[in-house]
Amino acid sequence: MQTSPEQLAVWLAEPEGVRLEFKEAKHRFDFDKLVCYCVALANEGGGKIILGVTDRRPRKIVGTAAFEEPGRTEAGLHNRLSHRVPIEELLTPQGRVIIVHVPSRLPGTAWQFEGRYWKRAGDDLAALGDAELRAMFAETGPDFSAELCAGAVVADLSQAAIALFRDRWAQKKRDARIGGWSDTETLTNAELMIDGQLTYAALILFGTRAALGRWLAQAELVFEYRSSDASGPAADREEYREGFMAWQDALWAKINLRNDRQSYQDDFFRMDLPTFDEIPVREAVLNAVAHRDYRLGGSIFVRQFPKRLEVVSPGGLPPGITPENILDQQNPRNRRLAEALAKCGLIERSGQGMNLMVESAIRQGKPLPSFAGTDTHEVRLTLEGGVRNPAFVRFMERLGPDTLNALSTQDYLALECLQHERELPAHLKARLPGLAAMGAVEILGRGKGARYILSEALYAALGAKGTHTRKKGLDHETNKALLLKHLSKQDTAGSALAELRQVLPALPESAVQALLSELREEGRIVLEGQRRWARWRTVKTDGV
Repeated sequence: MQTSPEQLAVWLAEPEGVRLEFKEAKHRFDFDKLVCYCVALANEGGGKIILGVTDRRPRKIVGTAAFEEPGRTEAGLHNRLSHRVPIEELLTPQGRVIIVHVPSRLPGTAWQFEGRYWKRAGDDLAALGDAELRAMFAETGPDFSAELCAGAVVADLSQAAIALFRDRWAQKKRDARIGGWSDTETLTNAELMIDGQLTYAALILFGTRAALGRWLAQAELVFEYRSSDASGPAADREEYREGFMAWQDALWAKINLRNDRQSYQDDFFRMDLPTFDEIPVREAVLNAVAHRDYRLGGSIFVRQFPKRLEVVSPGGLPPGITPENILDQQNPRNRRLAEALAKCGLIERSGQGMNLMVESAIRQGKPLPSFAGTDTHEVRLTLEGGVRNPAFVRFMERLGPDTLNALSTQDYLALECLQHERELPAHLKARLPGLAAMGAVEILGRGKGARYILSEALYAALGAKGTHTRKKGLDHETNKALLLKHLSKQDTAGSALAELRQVLPALPESAVQALLSELREEGRIVLEGQRRWARWRTVKTDGV
């Protein structure tokens, strides 16, 4: 994302309004205030927060010293908001400008910070009113799970399932009084019963088999075990047509029956990893139940193979959600159902389920969860169980449980990119200094030209100490060779420093000068002339 000087000039001439917010911020800008303004702009459809510019027209660039490391600020916004908010640093002749590119909220959702849904009110911020929030949440149509099921009564629900929900709720809230509620009180307080009538969310969570068969037959999950991809009947098949609270543990027990363990030796210790880890499997099923489209007649299918698990649910991804942004955006299709699951601790916070699946896969050296095959009619989530890189697993374990628990999903993704030598996007690059501080990666070079590689300890765990030496050591020699190769083509004309910096654009000027000085000390190049007429050229050997 790169803003041109011409585009900035256009923005400076526009009135401050729905899409633009200007702040002078010559020296600093409060981070929490930035977070609140991001929330407000997102709730108003998205826009730009521009720092280092006078507030009133005709606006002038005055420069800003706020947020010296935009990458870290971007990472901080992600941690606070669970949304990606790109930050751009623009260096102009008049001074440094920071541009915060705030995306719009998704239809039917609103951004919030610490429980407050913000909007702008003149030069200040104000909380969105109840009517405004209700209008936002109603944009995608009525919440099916909150609709009343005419004719359904409390007798259509499993008392045992309601009791389990109530106990989990009491434990999460640490409130023993919840455990003393009657079934009707529990349903009413959870907003699963309105004026004595049950919602469809109540049936999805607690309905008996007979009740679901009568009122909501599609609220079922079908499990299949297949030993191969060959067509034909499944080796094992079971239908779960009851409320989710009644069968969630039984389904995991069924999957775990054929859950073999993959063993690896680490020095004198042996590691055993399950093909299917319980947490990501439960999260995958929970997401399917909470976010499927219950207006469609299909069932959720869970297909287990020896080394992979497929969860297929009716209806595509919710509006605005894609496989690319699913870690950063949340848009619950069945809000009332999701809220009830949060009350009993099965959903800790919006969007956490996918994060847990990704973190578990990376930590256990498995492929990332895949949405291949997902379309507008169904969501297809695949969890691969085969461990690709046992050595990476050993390295992750050596970081220790305290370090692993402190890692964010973005930290895990940054390590995953480095492991496979893929280019890191900007929001993941911001995680690298923190990873270096904890010893997971190493820094090569300084300043903006710095590069990162996985630490020597990791390469030792991979059995590839030589690779680490090559990556760390030969980089230096390779850069010298590139400079020498370029100079050899220039004959006696030589090259200015500015031209040689184009050969190694990732390195700062000081690093290029250091390499040139080293080549001169080795007698391979010389510097002729001074200042802007100075030229580097190769040393000709005798007889040439």
